Amino acid sequence: MDRTSIADLTALVTRFRDDRNWSQFHTLRNLIVSLNLEAGELLELTQWKPDPEIDALPSDVAMRIALEDECADVLAYLLLIADRAGIDLAHALRAKMLKNAQKYPVDASYGSSRKYTELDR
Repeated sequence: MDRTSIADLTALVTRFRDDRNWSQFHTLRNLIVSLNLEAGELLELTQWKPDPEIDALPSDVAMRIALEDECADVLAYLLLIADRAGIDLAHALRAKMLKNAQKYPVDASYGSSRKYTELDR
């Protein structure tokens, strides 16, 4: 399994950007907009499809490639946003998971899709 770090991936996308002199276009606002556009393209892969067809996407070679491409685009923009904003994504995720654990304690949320404000505590 590939163990590429977040820092390695960030270096990859920033080098790609810098080789093309695109940093001038990569304002925080533009990067956030681009992330959402790419997330929309990821969502588009599921449009009008029933859940069983969506669940089968990874087993269809062409659709898996499309899914991988759109996930990669989303990740690339997220890495660029974090780089621009000075966010350590690993630290941010760990901190967010601690917050989520407090909002969604196992005993109150196990097997439930309810929002934390609706949980029985």
